[in-house]
Amino acid sequence: MLTGGYLVAEVVGSLITDSLALLSDAAHMMTDVMGLVIALVATKIGERPADFKRTFGYRRFEILAAALNASALFIVAFYILYEAWQRFFHPAEIASTGMLVIAVLGLVVNLISMKVLQGGHDNLNLKAAYAEVMADMLGSAAVILAAIIIKLTGWQQVDPVMAVLIGLWVLPRTWALLSESVHILLDGVPSGMEMQSLMDDLKTLPGVEDVHELHVWAITSGQNSLTAHLVVKQLPTDNHLLEKAQHVAEQHNIHHTNFQFELSGCNHSNNCAGSVKHRH
Repeated sequence: MLTGGYLVAEVVGSLITDSLALLSDAAHMMTDVMGLVIALVATKIGERPADFKRTFGYRRFEILAAALNASALFIVAFYILYEAWQRFFHPAEIASTGMLVIAVLGLVVNLISMKVLQGGHDNLNLKAAYAEVMADMLGSAAVILAAIIIKLTGWQQVDPVMAVLIGLWVLPRTWALLSESVHILLDGVPSGMEMQSLMDDLKTLPGVEDVHELHVWAITSGQNSLTAHLVVKQLPTDNHLLEKAQHVAEQHNIHHTNFQFELSGCNHSNNCAGSVKHRH
């Protein structure tokens, strides 16, 4: 709530003071606020049950929203870079006092947020949030420095210089968010997944001669799925091999699987004698 309130104040303040650095810092904070909003909304929507129209439910809403968020941030960032280029040649008159007040307010908000999150370093989510707030604090410090320089020297170009530096700070994070979101939407292999190692582990299972049609993807972040055909000499008569295959998948952080057994010598043109499927 503190960060969201200050984001609004910073956008309004950038319009009043004509400070591009404030607007750039607001774009940086927007990544944090939108991330929290997306997480909250996606949690609610993701709770909706699956149906015959969407058999995986609505869990991918988080990824779609993140991709849209990153795309919007790219547009804002490139606008800031373009505007900064224009202001190098035609400096705007910056209301440095108002700019300084808003930036100091942002620094205070970030310090409060850091104090609230300080005890959560054993929690990965809180640790990540603490790092984001630290980055926001550095952005506020950069705007404060720019406001002081303008007030003492009258050098207006420092505002677009700081705006560019903050924008360049935001772009790599935004690109990483967009790339990850598009990768998931394209059913790409989850980050950190070693496909060759997974295939080798499945091939070591007793009775398994080969593995093909191996597909691994993520429905949303942290929820990995797998389908695979296990080639065997003889179709199993119990669930022992399925359980071992599931155990291998779980060792690779995959908890939703669909295995199919095929007799060796079968191909897609043959009519194989039965198969066994397992979904967990």
